[in-house]
Amino acid sequence: MSKATTVQNLLAPTLHGTGSIHVCPLSAVPNVVAAYGASHLLTCLQDEIVVETPALIKPECHVRLHVDDISQPMLGHVAPNEQHVASLIDFALAWGGRGPLVVHCWAGISRSTAAALISLCALNPKAPELLIAKCLREASPTAYPNRLMIRLADAALGRNGRIINAVESIGRGIVAQEAQPFSLPADFSDLC
Repeated sequence: MSKATTVQNLLAPTLHGTGSIHVCPLSAVPNVVAAYGASHLLTCLQDEIVVETPALIKPECHVRLHVDDISQPMLGHVAPNEQHVASLIDFALAWGGRGPLVVHCWAGISRSTAAALISLCALNPKAPELLIAKCLREASPTAYPNRLMIRLADAALGRNGRIINAVESIGRGIVAQEAQPFSLPADFSDLC
């Protein structure tokens, strides 16, 4: 059992329904952080793009996953790996679904939607993965979660293909250059 899975089992019951995940493109980060009074920020961007921590967020509450938006290794790019996904899961579990979390990538379509879905699966181990994926699709018609991040998270969380299948079931979505910001509740216990 991984560290993330062990922590997940300890923290998941402590959700109080007060948290939310807000997903957006890089261009909307300042406005979304300010609008929701975010306490945590997750940046999913390649290393050369610098994102300063907004004043509302403590530096230790801003995690950066330095990954390119690719679904298989490519020369000259950083593919998401097991350590990236473990860091994401640990960050989500430490946040614990309390307060507003903003997750972003460049366009708010692939890496950030994968990170949001993975976070919700980690925080809600009893919620059906398909339910979480369908809620993601309802909230964002453009969501196209990064498939490599999804595969890695499915393995890390011991979901035996359920996260992968849930993401595949919602399809590609509407093709767009940039997503509209959207929000999801952190606690799915009332929806199960």
